[in-house]
Amino acid sequence: MDGSTLAFAGIAALLVITPGADMALVTKNGLAYGRRAALATALGVNLGALVWTLAAALGVAAFVSSSQVAFNTLRVAGAAYLLYLGLHTIWATFRRSEAEEPVETVRTPRSSKTAFRQGVVSNLLNPKLAVFYTSLLPQFVAPGQSVFARSLLLGGMLNLMAILWLSSYAWLVAKAGGVLRRPRVRCWLDRLTGSVLVAFGSRLASERR
Repeated sequence: MDGSTLAFAGIAALLVITPGADMALVTKNGLAYGRRAALATALGVNLGALVWTLAAALGVAAFVSSSQVAFNTLRVAGAAYLLYLGLHTIWATFRRSEAEEPVETVRTPRSSKTAFRQGVVSNLLNPKLAVFYTSLLPQFVAPGQSVFARSLLLGGMLNLMAILWLSSYAWLVAKAGGVLRRPRVRCWLDRLTGSVLVAFGSRLASERR
């Protein structure tokens, strides 16, 4: 592995472990539905990241990054989606009473499918990723190297780190779920994660290139 690739790996590792909307979504679904849903969310997020990697290699991400209309369309849609998820999570805590809340939420196949879809959609509707992929990856493509092949390699490395990190994080959230999903604790954690999603949605809504 050359020095440029090692440097990218170090930067990518720092970016992957930095808390963001993806981790908040994994936390929310892990607390609500358990390990399978948390892992499904992580896989969904990374499928979205893989799509962005291909988009960067094919030049689509560059178009999104340079087009004001495309960027703003994704920005508004992504912000609205995060705000919806966050507000829905908070509102649900007020609708259910603690007496009706089970200690362990039943995990259903539909929960995992929904969690996976949420991970994909929230990632794909983030236009900041288009800017990220088109501004970071080219810095590690040397003259004479294939932009397409190099972008796929670097994007693949980033995705591998992300799936390992988010999967491990999902496992930790689910492992602590026995305590964290107690009615009173779960209620306040849902409100916290919901508020975090609302904050990320609000930040994305005000984002400018």
